Amino acid sequence: MTAAAGAQDRPRPLAPEIPAGLTWHNTDRPLSLKALRGRVVVLDFWTYCCINCIHVLPDLAAIEERFIEDPVVVIGVHSAKFDNEGIPENVRQAVLRYGIRHPVVVDQGRGIWRDWGIRSWPTLVVVDTEGRVYGRTSGEGKRQVLIDAVETCLAEGAAKGTLAENAWETAVESLAPGPLRFPGKVVLEEGRILIADSGHHRLVVTDRSGTVKAIVGSGSPGRADGDLGEASFNDPQGLAARGDLIWVADRANHLIRRIDLEKGAVTTIAGTGARAPWGLSGGRALDTPLASPWALAAKGDVLFIANAGSHQLWRLEMGSSDLGPYAGSGREGLRDGARTGSWLAQPSGLAITGGRIWFADSEVSALRSVGIGDSDEEVETLVGTGLFDFGFHDGAAAAAQLQHPLGVAALADGRLVVADTYNHRLRLVDPAASTVTTVLGDGTTGPLWEPGGVSVHGTTIAVADTNHHRILMVRLDPIGGRASTRELAVTGLSAPR
Repeated sequence: MTAAAGAQDRPRPLAPEIPAGLTWHNTDRPLSLKALRGRVVVLDFWTYCCINCIHVLPDLAAIEERFIEDPVVVIGVHSAKFDNEGIPENVRQAVLRYGIRHPVVVDQGRGIWRDWGIRSWPTLVVVDTEGRVYGRTSGEGKRQVLIDAVETCLAEGAAKGTLAENAWETAVESLAPGPLRFPGKVVLEEGRILIADSGHHRLVVTDRSGTVKAIVGSGSPGRADGDLGEASFNDPQGLAARGDLIWVADRANHLIRRIDLEKGAVTTIAGTGARAPWGLSGGRALDTPLASPWALAAKGDVLFIANAGSHQLWRLEMGSSDLGPYAGSGREGLRDGARTGSWLAQPSGLAITGGRIWFADSEVSALRSVGIGDSDEEVETLVGTGLFDFGFHDGAAAAAQLQHPLGVAALADGRLVVADTYNHRLRLVDPAASTVTTVLGDGTTGPLWEPGGVSVHGTTIAVADTNHHRILMVRLDPIGGRASTRELAVTGLSAPR
């Protein structure tokens, strides 16, 4: 952690105050650093789209648990990257979705960000018991650094007599229970629907009418293999299926799991449970860590993985259990070219059609593809231009805009349906004509609210309408492109205890 003072005999700078008049979550009143004097404060500057910020959340939860009886307060300062993330209610949904239990202030306009001189997400700052900046650090994997800093500030406060006597209590917001909670991905097949009930940490299988046929997972976060009802997941996302076999991207566990419905068993087939460091070259599947696998697509005996946390597509040879990068160097950004040297940015949706893998590259608000075949296959971008280029625009693909898309699915005619997540829309992309049109949504959170997944069978589209906690069935007119909708009435399902 970088110390705030340039020399040991120089006093630490006074922490800038958090302005009044901002929206707060997980607290019954606005907070100020002045009112928190006597406590060690950890500030997490984050934005909810960012996979690196998401990876920091377990570290913050560990700090909250470790110092639960000490005068330590964690505060999330949500400084948005995307326009959609600046809306307080959307931030609240993200707080609920990720199970955040500490207070979060919505830094609209990034005023706090500027006052503190923050340059990147995530940045973490520790403030001592006298309201002065002890130090700061950026990026992932800083749990022990933060713990050491907090313990140092607690010891200093005790020695100086500036330490508050009691621990801090938060007012954690909650969500009314329902059958689905923040479903992330969905697979639509001829006779069934597979739903990643992500907020309930389970997989739900229904028939096309919505009647539940199977529930896989205990409903509590975990990583246990075993029987369907006893196994556990943690924020499952992407799905791929072939008959009774279903593969699951177990996102927060950094694992790939296989469900065998016939045998009634869940097995881990890839990943170690640890988050992968940057620059891994691959190896045996169960010895090689992954980083937030977010989407899956199967072709033959190969399972392609949108490894969002490493900004790559990975490839699992299910016959030999070899696992390794397929596209992307690990550098975050938008650069086309040779697949292993290209730059991707948090790929989060996959679809295979016409010998190519299409992927929703969320952080660059792009729709991109790479061929399946020889080593000279190249990554190409159809929609999107860069990390901070986003918006909403239909028309020619070169000028069209998306905003943090998380899902993509292929129609039989080669057109693509995109879950344009932060625009709250479904978009129809025609690679042959290089055009983009809107199928559903008006930019408000009425018809769709941050849809995270999409799947197609015939002319029917299933949408994981994430923040509405539902699956929306969309019938597409193949000629006019118009859409009619109905909510899937899931019967025989309740929230886990």
